[in-house]
Amino acid sequence: MSLALDRVGLTHANGFTALAGITLKAEQGEHIALIGPSGAGKTSLISVLGTALAPTTGQARVLGTRLEAGSGAPGKALRRRIGTIHQAPPIPGRQRVVTAVLAGKLGQWPAWKALASLLYPLDVAGARAALGRVDLADKLFARCDQLSGGQLQRVGIARVLYQQADLILADEPVSALDPALALATIRLLIAEATARGATLVASLHAVDLAVGNFSRIVGIKAGGIAFDLPAGKVTVPLLHDLYASEGEELPVQAHEPHFLLQTTANDAANRAACC
Repeated sequence: MSLALDRVGLTHANGFTALAGITLKAEQGEHIALIGPSGAGKTSLISVLGTALAPTTGQARVLGTRLEAGSGAPGKALRRRIGTIHQAPPIPGRQRVVTAVLAGKLGQWPAWKALASLLYPLDVAGARAALGRVDLADKLFARCDQLSGGQLQRVGIARVLYQQADLILADEPVSALDPALALATIRLLIAEATARGATLVASLHAVDLAVGNFSRIVGIKAGGIAFDLPAGKVTVPLLHDLYASEGEELPVQAHEPHFLLQTTANDAANRAACC
């Protein structure tokens, strides 16, 4: 079991409840997309899974380690097995891209090596290879504050690729990318997870990226799980209900996403078969 959440809740110090009664399990190697409207709790769930936040109720087990309120901060051994891709990567602007990528293994290296790499990059070839997979090899020695928002997102992805984590958590990892590049990047993450048997959990706002590429879709609404289904069973009415607070149009990357046409046809076929 890669992760298991049992009635997990998260209430912030100001009294706001971000998560309520979340129960979710995933076997090692599963690929899960979290979808839902803005403010639904997707980022909070990613933060709990990544051990950045501890649940205030219930308990979670991530990569065999138990997490619950009052249990203290998780150890370095767990954190180094988790790779988190942030929507806005927390990378210092003055840092060079090569150093930002090599930071993916700081938790795995001994202290002397981690410190030495901050002063002088110790694995330039490895960083270049990871950047090449996101088409940024030419930015190897650039400063991070010289990059666009989309390029910085891809540096964060390259860092996790270099880390080779057992659990990959991606929080809106392609929000600053154009549709074609976003699709290629999502497929890259899935291919990476598949090749190494890693678990991938990605929160995505664009439903076509989620349903068109992930086998399992978890809908998050008002801090709880609205549905947890195979992608083939996620219907257009279900999606409209999930995103009702954001208007009549579903958030998508493509103008005419094929999956919407296909799911509409599936809905019609199912109604014809049962009526």
